[in-house]
Amino acid sequence: MIIQFCGLSGSGKTTIARRVKELLSEKNIPVEIIDGDEYRKVLCADLGFSREDRNTNIRRLAFVAGKLSSYNIISIICAINPYESVRNEVKAAYPNVSTVFIDCGLEELIKRDTKGLYKKALLPHGHPDKVHNLTGVNDPFDVPGNPDLIIRSDSEEVGESVEKLIAFILSQYQCA
Repeated sequence: MIIQFCGLSGSGKTTIARRVKELLSEKNIPVEIIDGDEYRKVLCADLGFSREDRNTNIRRLAFVAGKLSSYNIISIICAINPYESVRNEVKAAYPNVSTVFIDCGLEELIKRDTKGLYKKALLPHGHPDKVHNLTGVNDPFDVPGNPDLIIRSDSEEVGESVEKLIAFILSQYQCA
């Protein structure tokens, strides 16, 4: 089983994934998090943030997830995953893939700004520290047309989001 997250930076993807892994591991259900930030340091260090590089990044993460999934390890791809076309490609390429949209409004993301990216993206044009390719601000994000699950991290408590995802995974895992 592969769960591909999609959601903007700071929406709670890693927080939710880590807690889900912890709770499912207590039930002896193997889970691995394929964290986009971690994998960009090693497996995807050669990639930038162009559309093609972002797609290649997701394809590589999905390949790793596919290998783990073939050993019955639930794999959570924890990445922004901004483009509907590559999300659909992943669904077509691997068995038992679900898309989970971690939805969080921009206003809340700006308040959270866990990495300081929104502050930099909102700097005036020409500022030397301005970030020019922040997904959802000055780079596109395709809201998924038909996700398998929507988690609204700006209106749900983390525990509620985690339980919602666990219930979804267990309903799918029993069928796998």
